[in-house]
Order: sequence, then structure tokens, then C-alpha cells
Amino acid sequence: MSDSDAIVIGAGLAGLVAAAELVAAGKTVTVLEQEPEASFGGQAWWSFGGLFLIDSPEQRRMGIRDSYELARQDWFGSAGFDRPEDERPRQWAEAYLEFAAGEKRSWLRERGVSFFPVVGWAERGGYTATEHGNSVPRFHITWGTGPGILEPFVRAVRAGVDSGLVTLKFRHRVDELIVDHGAVVGARGSILAPDAAERGAPSNRNVTGDFQARAGATIVTSGGIGGNHDLVRERWPKRMGKAPEHLLSGVPAHVDGRMLGISERAGANLINGDRMWHYVEGITNYAPVWPQHGIRILPGPSSVWLDATGRRLPVPLFPGFDTLGTLEHIVATGHDYSWFVTTQAIIEKEFALSGSEQNPDLTGKSVRELLRQRLGKGATEPVEAFKSKGEDFIVGTTLDEILDGMQAKSPTVTIDRDRVRLEVEARDRELTNSFSKDAQINAIRQARHYRGDRLIRVAKPHRILDPKAGPLIAVKLHILTRKSLGGIETDLSGQALDGSGAPIPGLYAAGEASGFGGGGMHGYRSLEGTFLGGCLFSGRAAGRAVAQRG
Repeated sequence: MSDSDAIVIGAGLAGLVAAAELVAAGKTVTVLEQEPEASFGGQAWWSFGGLFLIDSPEQRRMGIRDSYELARQDWFGSAGFDRPEDERPRQWAEAYLEFAAGEKRSWLRERGVSFFPVVGWAERGGYTATEHGNSVPRFHITWGTGPGILEPFVRAVRAGVDSGLVTLKFRHRVDELIVDHGAVVGARGSILAPDAAERGAPSNRNVTGDFQARAGATIVTSGGIGGNHDLVRERWPKRMGKAPEHLLSGVPAHVDGRMLGISERAGANLINGDRMWHYVEGITNYAPVWPQHGIRILPGPSSVWLDATGRRLPVPLFPGFDTLGTLEHIVATGHDYSWFVTTQAIIEKEFALSGSEQNPDLTGKSVRELLRQRLGKGATEPVEAFKSKGEDFIVGTTLDEILDGMQAKSPTVTIDRDRVRLEVEARDRELTNSFSKDAQINAIRQARHYRGDRLIRVAKPHRILDPKAGPLIAVKLHILTRKSLGGIETDLSGQALDGSGAPIPGLYAAGEASGFGGGGMHGYRSLEGTFLGGCLFSGRAAGRAVAQRG
């Protein structure tokens, strides 16, 4: 006998969206979550809240002309689908693009979600029209960041608890999916001891009992592998070289990938496990919440980017242009870090930090604070805090001071001081008139044609060594784990498939556990703003499909 109509494993964004859809249909839901209630909402709570939308009113107001056709060109040029198992991911990509160009915005607006008026330009590419990158700005920042995205779905699930439709079971870790005659009919696992850990912090794994829950359908929404560095290294793709020895974590430790193996043992087909998304602009958090906690700098295009030895990164690997292309290049150097050499003027305009907690103005929905932080004098307070307290920042008045600091922070790697000086001075020389052969300078000038970039994102071009733009700043950048781009293969309803492509009765998956849909709808590369969006879309699809089962 079933305890509920559906079980949702994982109380992150995808799971909450699925549960909200089930509640709206009058279905009973049991939500199983291994973490304490303090972490309700999962990784999404920590996010910057960026969403990929196509031809939105926000874009049109900023003078951006976008279209489904252009976005599809960008998506498939970035995805690079090239495997037989990409059939379902391709279908999901097509469906998601239709969602992003259609009802995504109105569906969210109906739930009270609104957007910051300036649209960001992430993953700018820099290659040809058919290759990686966004041709136009599409990164819509949620007013309220990650918590703002979560809010309507948390509210719906809490209302479901009040009405008796939802049972929330925290500290319930699933160890096995129950299979009966080829169908998944529930889950069993361990009850973990209570834990007062704050949101995102590690919690104990002390077992105090066991449980079993049965339902007509089970939806796996347990996330990816970014908090499990051993698993990241095990699945590290050969095309990206040797896995780095040193990694920062952009997600809490509980993002451990356990449910992927458990789902596979129940018959689910895992695909594209070697496709992953990690950032190259990670800085060590001076106030960590979880182990090896890193924060990503969301950079504008102006900082000079050097490898560990001091050589400038090649075209078009400028800040914010091609995350994985830059990652592959850095790893190929034999080192697992790189450097920004920049100025106070650049960080004031161009440095944003990813995460809800690093953007209190946007997260708190405070217009007054936003104007003070983003348009006032100096960098934002979170950026200035990292500049003064973060171990990866070096501040000085001369290039020699900066180089001394860089060498001190990387004593085992010799920095070619002459090369750094050559690169910086040569770059600066290109700013003496309106012409230039330097592709980065030309890209900066082109970016400032977009009034959103000129207003809040891209600094006026200036010499790095101009004292009026100082002080000089160097930032040591680490590789930061984040997202799994592969996962459980699913059809367009979110139903999990076995190795032969047949649906597994009673088993569904959504969010990062399903590669945000189908087992990898991004292919090899993301256009950004598509992770939260993938959780929304795949969670909605799975929830609706289960609700319609009757």
C-alpha cells in the first residue's frame, strides 16, 4: 500500500517545483531530504538567480533584439551534441528553448517572480556565429536572487503541508529504491540524527533508525556531484586534460551524487557523466560555510588574464567569454590556477560575486541599497570585503609590488616577471588612440555599445598602470566545482529510462540529477542562466507527468 501518491527525493528547487505541481493537482507527496530543515531549498538558495530568457520585455527595453532562432543557433553551437545518447538531451534542449521563448517568464511572473531591469551578457563566446556563446545578453537576474526564485515554490509546498497533502521528512537519507516486478514503488533508507548545522554547513551522518516509504511514483531530484571531489576527478573528461589537484567547492558537501548510483542500481541509465561545468574564477571564501568553500567572481571583460607563469591567455579567452574553453587552457598549462591583474576602477565596475549572500541588495530587494552599492563610489561592500580579507587578493601601487605578492602566493611556480610587464605595458600602449589590434580592448569597446554594460558592467577603457585607476590588484583564481551536465536519462515527461531506452515504471528524475533534463540538455557547454531554469522546467514536467498518472 502506498504512503502517498508520489515521493520526491531532494528538497532543492527541482524537487520543490515538482512537489508544488503535485499539490496543485491535489496529490499527496512525501518529500525525503537527508539534510536538516535549515537547508530547505538546496543549492538554489545560494545562487545569483540568473535565468535565461529569449526575447523578453527586459531585453527589448534595453535595445536587445533576440529571437528563438538566434537562441537555438547559440544553444546548439555551444552544446555540440555528437553522441548517439544525445537524442533525448536534444529533445529536451528544443523543449527548453520553446519554454524560455514562451511561457517561462509569464509562468514565473504569475508566481510573483520579477527581474532586475538590466540584462547581463554571460558566456560571450568570441568565436564564429555557429560556435559557443550568447550572441546577445540573455542573463536575467531575479529580484531576490536564489531565494526569490525559491519563494513561490517553498510557499506552495508549505501550504501543502498545512492542507495535509505534503509530508516533509528531513534527515531521511535514501539508500535504496524499492523495485517490484520492474517498477519503482518507493524508497528505503536511514534516519539520520538531528543536527543544528546552519544552511549549507556539513551535517552528521549518524544513523538512528531506518525507514521505508512507498508511492505510486518516485521523483529523484537530488542534484549532482559538485561537492564530491573524488567523483568529479573520477569522471573528469580526458578532453579537458588531467583533473586538477586543487579544487574549491562552489556547492555544499551534501551535493555528493549518491542518488545517481542508487538510481542506476534500480535500472536507470546514466549518460554523459563526463560532461561537467566548473568555473575558473574561484576565490577562497574568507568566511566558509562548507569545506573548501569558494566564491565565483562574475567578471566583466577588462581584467588582464594570465596563466600561473604570467603568460596572457589567448584570444578569445577573456573574462566572461568561454568558461570551459578557459578551463581546458588552464589545465593544459599543468597548473590549476590563474591570475587577474586589474585595477580598482575595474573591480568597482566589473566585479560581482556569485551567490545570494554576496548580493544583499538584490537578495533583500532593496532599491536604496542597490543604488548605493552599484552606482555609488567604490566597489560593492562584499567585493571590498574580499579585497581586504580574502587570501587570494594582492593590492599594491606598483607592478613590482603586485608581482612580489603573486610570487609569494605561488612559491613553487616561477612567475616570468618580464613577461607580465611586457604583456601589461603592451596592452596599455594599445589605448593611446581609438584604434587597436588587441582583441580584448576591441571587445571591451564593443561591449560598451550596449547601454547595460556601459551603465553597470564594463569599465571605461583605461591603462592598467594608470595611477588614477589604482591601486593595482592581482587576484589568484582557482578552479571551482559547480554543475553536472549529465545524469539520469529521461524522456520529455521526466520518466527515467533504462539502458534500452524503455521507461522505468514509477521512476522519474528532474534537475541536475537528470542533467537538467534528458540526461544532459546542455551538451558540452552552458549558455548560463540555464541551471535554475533547467530545474524549473524539468521539475515542472516531472511533477505534471506524475500528477496526470491518475
